[in-house]
Amino acid sequence: MEQELKQSLRIGSVTISPPVLSAPMAGYTNYAFREILRRFGGVGLIATEMISARAFHYMKREVDEGTLSRYGSSQEEEPTRLWGVRDEERPLSVQIWDNSPETLEELATTLAHEFHVTVVDLNFGCPAPAIAKRSESGSFLLKNPEKVGEIVGRVARACFPTPVTAKIRLGVTSDTINAYDVAQAVECAGGAALTVHGRTAKQMYMGSADWDEIAKVRSALKSIPLIGNGDIKTAQEAVDKLAAFPVDAVMIGRSALSRPWIFREVSQLLKGETPTPEPTLSEQRDLLLLHYNLLVERYGEEIAVRLMRRYACNYSKGRPGGKIFRDRIVRVKTHTEFLQVVSGCFCPGE
Repeated sequence: MEQELKQSLRIGSVTISPPVLSAPMAGYTNYAFREILRRFGGVGLIATEMISARAFHYMKREVDEGTLSRYGSSQEEEPTRLWGVRDEERPLSVQIWDNSPETLEELATTLAHEFHVTVVDLNFGCPAPAIAKRSESGSFLLKNPEKVGEIVGRVARACFPTPVTAKIRLGVTSDTINAYDVAQAVECAGGAALTVHGRTAKQMYMGSADWDEIAKVRSALKSIPLIGNGDIKTAQEAVDKLAAFPVDAVMIGRSALSRPWIFREVSQLLKGETPTPEPTLSEQRDLLLLHYNLLVERYGEEIAVRLMRRYACNYSKGRPGGKIFRDRIVRVKTHTEFLQVVSGCFCPGE
């Protein structure tokens, strides 16, 4: 039975409207991409890339020892994944990861009380081998709900009154689905909201997200919001998920990389409005160039070109001539080559 569509949700003392969140995606949701999302609007809560608490700890130690200038004191010295976080628009969620309560507390305290972020999010869902296996963090911690609770509790106390949330998967494997137990541990420890991605860690991004399993987590939670995540490809699918499942909000990830205006469309549909037509190919090209220029300002042309080879491939998905564009853009090495390929392939004939 479909439920009445919500227009907002509360995460601790923070009102999020609309109830549509952007997913943290390593290597993608940096400041430049977040600025693109803000231009279209419709995101209730924008997320950063996930930040390593351990890397932050070592960097801060170098600061304290005088071998590195204070973090964030200039654009050049600011750690890459903290780019923009100090001064950009709110609301903003910053996701952090590690398996040490002490190290996570240290970074979370800085984010909450020095950077004044809106939400601190704890990653218990990343299945990447470098994090889940070698660092025994991310989805590895799903094996131990008590440890998850310990981490959430320590970070929540350190961040108060800034709300602390958690993002998890259904479990490590299909035989060890324990999102229900982890959800209870998160809420009992003081977590303010829970996001559940509808796959196991073993699945990585294969197969389909299981929204029926996400829905089962609802009964484990007494009062905090449940946010569903996984395989939302269109704005209508986002609205359908909100209507069909007992979730308080949805989180959209990979689909936004090629269609960052998807959040605007979802927001308009929730209000009963007809979505604004998607940007023309010419406007999408200009958007790609804006993204590139933001990276140039931060990193210079050489690094920006290298980064945009990856980002630009996402922009071209589903576009006329997209395959030709991708084949060419992954080979560019200079600023001039990049602009030539964009002008010649992304919107030919102009």
